[in-house]
Amino acid sequence: MTDTASPRVALPAVSPREERIGMLLVFLSALMWSFGGTIARFIHVGDSWTVVFWRSLWAVAFLIAFMLWRDGGRGTLKLFRGMGLPGLGVALCFATASTSFVVALAYTTVANILLMQAGVPLLAALLAWVLFRERVSPATWIAIAAVITGVAIMVSESLGGAVSPIGDGLALLIAVMFSVATVITRRFAHVRMVPANCLAALLAGVFAASQASEFAVSGRDMGFLFAFGVLNLGVGLAFFAMGARLVPAAVAALLGTFEPILGPIWVWLVHAEVPSVRTIIGGAVVVTALLVHVGFEFKRQTRPERPGVTGLPSPN
Repeated sequence: MTDTASPRVALPAVSPREERIGMLLVFLSALMWSFGGTIARFIHVGDSWTVVFWRSLWAVAFLIAFMLWRDGGRGTLKLFRGMGLPGLGVALCFATASTSFVVALAYTTVANILLMQAGVPLLAALLAWVLFRERVSPATWIAIAAVITGVAIMVSESLGGAVSPIGDGLALLIAVMFSVATVITRRFAHVRMVPANCLAALLAGVFAASQASEFAVSGRDMGFLFAFGVLNLGVGLAFFAMGARLVPAAVAALLGTFEPILGPIWVWLVHAEVPSVRTIIGGAVVVTALLVHVGFEFKRQTRPERPGVTGLPSPN
């Protein structure tokens, strides 16, 4: 997600080969995240809190193993200690968003959830302007207005009673939480994504454990829960953490749009889940606004403003 207000910070040069690798890794992260809804639809567990618990457990196990491999024991502890209150804030946002994603799947379509998330970079710009009076360009204001319009089109079905307002409400909550986490990360550049997401998964798992009616699942469901937590969330985050440091922020945001674009396609192809006409129209407005905005940012930016702060991953 792009930062339209922060000053430039000089960074060590990144070779063209490293940048290409970074672009591939960021794309792979979006690809991993795009499978979340498709994997979730294979899980036949009646209690959503049971799904949240096992997904979070597998995600925590993978993320800790990833940090130990990458940073060692002392480095991993240093990452957690260095997060501070901003890291806790980001973790709470991610925990709320990832939990809401699983629960929302019981009430609305994958397309509705993911397409609302596509507008997060622009919603974050609006939130930063409201809270901190960060500068917002006229072009960004136009894009923000388009995103609000697209979201309004999507949620209009719930207002009319055509679909559950709970699903649309949770989808909107996910987008808001991502936006808040984006603003926190911009204001506190030292917040690291991997430990914050690991803490988020832990918090979500602990809360889900207090709400779940049962923990026993079939071997088949456990396999999909493993994929949901490790491949969809953990591996996607690992790819993003390694790749986003090597590419311009606008490029990372552009590649990130593959998640809301591909996610509904996979669910349609595999599960024949067809989004409504309003979801398609509203989602098209949101994605178009984001792509146009990112296109302008791509011309403006040539390198990440700070290592590891080119944007935020989806904890979905």
